[in-house]
Amino acid sequence: MKFREKLNKFLFPAPDSPRWVLLLPYITLIVLAAAIGFGGIHTWEYTNSNQFCGTVCHTMPPQSTAFHESPHSNVTCEECHIGRASFTDQAMRKTQGIKEAYYEIFNLYEYPIRAKALRPSLQTCEKCHRPETFSDDSLRRIFHYADDLENTSSSIYLIMKTGGGDARSGNARGIHWHIASKVLYYSTDELSQDIPYVRVYNEDGTYTEYTDIESGFDPSTLDESQLKQMDCITCHNRVTHTFDIPVNSVDASMANGLIDPSIPLIHAKAVNVLTAEYASRKEAMQAIAGIEEDYKNNLFDYYSQNGEKVKKAVAEIQAIYDRTVFHDQKIDWTTYPNNLGHINSPGCFRCHDGKHLNEKDEAVRLECNICHAIPVVAAADDFITNIEISNGPEPETHLNPNWISMHNQAIGPSCSNCHDTKDPGGTSNTSFCSNSACHGSVFTFAGFDAPTLREIIKNQLPPPEPAPEVPTLAGDPTYENYIGALFTIKCTGCHTEGESAPEGLDLSTYEAILKGGENGAIILSGNSTDSLLIQVQLGDHFVNFTNEELNNVIKWIDNGVPEK
Repeated sequence: MKFREKLNKFLFPAPDSPRWVLLLPYITLIVLAAAIGFGGIHTWEYTNSNQFCGTVCHTMPPQSTAFHESPHSNVTCEECHIGRASFTDQAMRKTQGIKEAYYEIFNLYEYPIRAKALRPSLQTCEKCHRPETFSDDSLRRIFHYADDLENTSSSIYLIMKTGGGDARSGNARGIHWHIASKVLYYSTDELSQDIPYVRVYNEDGTYTEYTDIESGFDPSTLDESQLKQMDCITCHNRVTHTFDIPVNSVDASMANGLIDPSIPLIHAKAVNVLTAEYASRKEAMQAIAGIEEDYKNNLFDYYSQNGEKVKKAVAEIQAIYDRTVFHDQKIDWTTYPNNLGHINSPGCFRCHDGKHLNEKDEAVRLECNICHAIPVVAAADDFITNIEISNGPEPETHLNPNWISMHNQAIGPSCSNCHDTKDPGGTSNTSFCSNSACHGSVFTFAGFDAPTLREIIKNQLPPPEPAPEVPTLAGDPTYENYIGALFTIKCTGCHTEGESAPEGLDLSTYEAILKGGENGAIILSGNSTDSLLIQVQLGDHFVNFTNEELNNVIKWIDNGVPEK
């Protein structure tokens, strides 16, 4: 009997067959359908699993290794690469895997592999994270070790202004302002590292265009279809698959005690051996193992007593190499630029480089205190670290969007009204103006020295400040012989005519001083004790008079605030 006849007899038995023969085809079909259903579910779940994505495909070991060290290691790959959606939508998106399977089977991949079909962050990141939710400022501590004998340690403290919010809640600011607001950009390269054009939309639907003045880009030639909207991935492009540069990896391992900082010269040796290029992993492991031999031969006295520390350090350096360099896939710590920050890749400076200007020659603001506070450097033996958080009014000069690009040419005596200005432009960390985190760093991707920008800035520089001197008082103080000059030097950097004056208080003229501000008069003629000006100056203020100056102001008020 042929197979077809047997199958037909099995599926359609004679009416007089035993009951079990009549039921068997239905039972078989039910079991078969259940097996197919459960098998399909298992296959679907397995192909969405981290194990399948990270280990089955031979191209993925680098990404899998980085993934397991990331903040998202408990999130499945499909939640980001396919997105949370209905089964139908996910199945349609997963058809992209047919092309990837074809490339995998026939070994057609080009290395290094770059993701080219990521889902929008609205369908992935924002299923868990809501950028409109305002986030408070947070403190970051960044550890550094020097390349000297003692591996001298230091820390940089940053107050990160994450922010967020939206126009409805009235608090759209900080880093996440970029997501709460509509910002479009045009990039000329696959990785969006070169961005010559930025468009920022206002609440009324109008927009401001910013163009990189060094790029030669003509906005009139822009193809609108090539514009991209800023979203989470614009900055957080490597949040789950980070391959840190050697110096950062070594600093982190030393800070966590995986490499003992007490080992002489270990920071320099580790960074140097990790930075070198090797033809194979075997060659790299041998070179790193050579660090132990170096200590045996050149620092034997130390090694004889601390050999285990050195062995542990060598093992961790080899582990760092295995986390950041993959020869088969042609991936290392230089392959993927990380858009968070602006030191090792353009990152924020793709737009905030100082040379993206609008039609009024105003830059996309390049300020050290927009996304984070001014960095504060602390040495290991600093018992107390003072972190400055500025909440006061900004002088008119600081409101210029190009201020950061010109401030080194606009240093004047009035700077000391708000800042300690010892060693300006230096790296001694002895004042606000000698910050080694700022002046000791090379900002390769900023546009401070762009020739076209320098020419534009020349016309925006404030006039040089005369060297102010509080006059020597002869006789009783009056506005003309003493008070006017004192207020000009000490107060009008903030309290001057215009909308920027704090609480509407203008101290630039005699009439304005007597008028007071939004809270009323600050001087009560003949009554210094109850005068608000004196009460403020007796406490901590942005600028305080010296004891001698304060006594002269008190005397002037008690004498009836004479003008002449």
